[in-house]
Amino acid sequence: MLEISHLHKTYRNAAEPSLSGLSLSFGKNIIAGLLGPNGAGKTTTISIICGLVKADSGSVKVLGYDLATGLEEIKKLIGVVPQSIALYPTLTAVENLEYIGKLYGIGSRELKEKIRLYLHAFGLEKSAHKAIRHYSGGMKRRANIIASLLHAPELLILDEPTAGVDVQSRNMILAFLQDYHRQGHSIIYTSHLLEEAQQLCHEVAIIDHGQLVVKGKPSNLMTENSATSLEQVFLHLTGYSLRD
Repeated sequence: MLEISHLHKTYRNAAEPSLSGLSLSFGKNIIAGLLGPNGAGKTTTISIICGLVKADSGSVKVLGYDLATGLEEIKKLIGVVPQSIALYPTLTAVENLEYIGKLYGIGSRELKEKIRLYLHAFGLEKSAHKAIRHYSGGMKRRANIIASLLHAPELLILDEPTAGVDVQSRNMILAFLQDYHRQGHSIIYTSHLLEEAQQLCHEVAIIDHGQLVVKGKPSNLMTENSATSLEQVFLHLTGYSLRD
């Protein structure tokens, strides 16, 4: 699914690098968690994978394609759910999804049916023609996910997909991700909710200060660190100091 080697990135005027030689890999057809404290480099890593940010050095392969030469192919195969809501607030859910679907070149009849099915699956059919700005936080998150699914991506990348949502929306989103994986898709997921990651992910990579700290199955990491939860492992390896 993903192979990152010696990735470096320092933003202009930044006191410290965001990535300092990050190297990690995940196999295909799993739900992989990319975890770390604030400022660890998670969002920068995802932005590089998606081609939104250029690394200073290092290499990335996504689904067998080298990022340096195969970005256009990679874009066709991935769906990205950013941490911020990437929808036009004054447009309705249907209008947003029609616009995004047409950017992917999906035919009108196929697109209309996909939008109908996903709005129903995510419990948004009754609000399909309501402007996004009038949606609750959970509704916006669900619509944000649908926008990434219209072209049936082989790899779904989600940055904090359940941040700030109600319990019902979180439960629905996690159930969908598990079902999407069972259909044969790969998922990369970031979250600060360690209990959620422990339940959802087959493998996790914990990064800090732009470097890999540890990678493995949550159950194995808990055993190796004499911990009863992934949160205990996380705090043991990254420390208890507050992060801004």
